[in-house]
Amino acid sequence: MKKWVSICCLALFSLVSAMAHAADSDPSVLKVALLPDENAATIIKKNRPLKEYLEEKLGKKVELIVTTDYSSMIEAMRHGRLDLAYFGPLSYVLAKQKSDIEPFAAIRQQGKTTYQAVIIANKSAGITKLEDIAGKDVAFGDKASTSSHLIPKSMLAEKNLYAGKDYKEHFVGAHDAVAMSVQNGHAQAGGLSKPIFETLVQRGLVKPDKVAVIAESKPFPQYPWTMRSSLNPELRQQIRVAFLEINDPAILKPFKAEGFGAVSDKDYDVVRNLGSLLELDFSRF
Repeated sequence: MKKWVSICCLALFSLVSAMAHAADSDPSVLKVALLPDENAATIIKKNRPLKEYLEEKLGKKVELIVTTDYSSMIEAMRHGRLDLAYFGPLSYVLAKQKSDIEPFAAIRQQGKTTYQAVIIANKSAGITKLEDIAGKDVAFGDKASTSSHLIPKSMLAEKNLYAGKDYKEHFVGAHDAVAMSVQNGHAQAGGLSKPIFETLVQRGLVKPDKVAVIAESKPFPQYPWTMRSSLNPELRQQIRVAFLEINDPAILKPFKAEGFGAVSDKDYDVVRNLGSLLELDFSRF
């Protein structure tokens, strides 16, 4: 009898969970995740105009969320705790493996939805080209970062330089931390996003007399906005239109963008191809 009651309770729980999940296709509160590349409170404050815009456009409450790192953001999306998420190209590819999500918009800068990474070096280290990095310490950001890990590492691999064999790698968490690590001499070289590096120089945080760009990558697809594919089709379309119509400088400023352009999953195949070049198993990230 007890066993039968337990089975019935489990069945009821599963039914309630399924009903809750189904209702979640049109949530009253949209949970929107932003990249954890700064202090959480700062990110949320900067993106208040986006929150207010989406609430007005979609007629729903919006909750901005900043996870502790890329991995926790991917896991939150996998478990359905997020409705929209702003991923890096690599973290999107990793999240896509585990979640039913779709990219729909990406930053547009100078009319393009692509960007580049750079490899920088401490000027006192005597590094003027990629080959000079052999035997040196190299700083990367987050392991799941495209422009502060995957792209720079692929640029070195194209010169037959591999981590652990030809240079020592260090993961320091964020793009600005990479630049600071190189500038302070904790690493002789490092990789990060070109737009972020240029911003750090403009703000005076990185000194051109101490740090130099020694290589730039080819263009890669920009950071995508993604959403759960299980959202109501009408809501998904409303979200797409809302982002593609953004032209308010206050909303765009935190993204250093002139707007957002449409993207699709196939645009990120170039990122997936980097895994083959580096012999990386993305399922283990």
